[in-house]
Amino acid sequence: MCGHLFTGHSESTARSSVKDGDTVTHTEVTTKKSSFSTSAVGKTRASKAPLGQAISPFAKFQQLDKQTSKSAPSSPKTPGTAGAPLFKFTDPKLSRSASSVKDKLLYWSQSKTKEYKNIQIENFSTSWSNGLAFCALIHHFCPDAFDYDTLKPEERRKNFELAFRVADDKAGIAPLLDVEDMVMMRKPDWKCVFTYVQSIYRRFKDED
Repeated sequence: MCGHLFTGHSESTARSSVKDGDTVTHTEVTTKKSSFSTSAVGKTRASKAPLGQAISPFAKFQQLDKQTSKSAPSSPKTPGTAGAPLFKFTDPKLSRSASSVKDKLLYWSQSKTKEYKNIQIENFSTSWSNGLAFCALIHHFCPDAFDYDTLKPEERRKNFELAFRVADDKAGIAPLLDVEDMVMMRKPDWKCVFTYVQSIYRRFKDED
């Protein structure tokens, strides 16, 4: 808020004459008045959204997933639901053992990697944090792409890079997960992992 001061001036003149014999005296009085007024000028400060706001890993993942979903085959839909993917397994054991989409995909991942060492898939977060679960799942469908037995749990970066590269090169599965993000996080966002594993399922669901 800024204040401005304005000053105005006005003046008036009074004249009078007095005659004393042969002498005439003229008197002139000038009166000056000053007036002051103030006005306030309000200044509005526009708020600006912060520039360069950090994007969460999941937000970035969603952007990538939208770009690749246009070319990816559509998942079967449940009648009467809005876009919810339905996992229909030919193996009746899978249908009986899993009650939800998430559970079904988890069970599917377990069934494809149960013969691999150093693998214990119990969720879509920490169970995938060293990269071996991704490698085992991809190796199950692309066994000639690399030697799984040479991989080590502590070589996390190598495992992520290998799994994502082979999935992309051999199966056309876009690398939606970022290697740097996965290496930094010991507890990955389960939604990111779940959606990437879902893309692997969509690619291989009819092959095994």
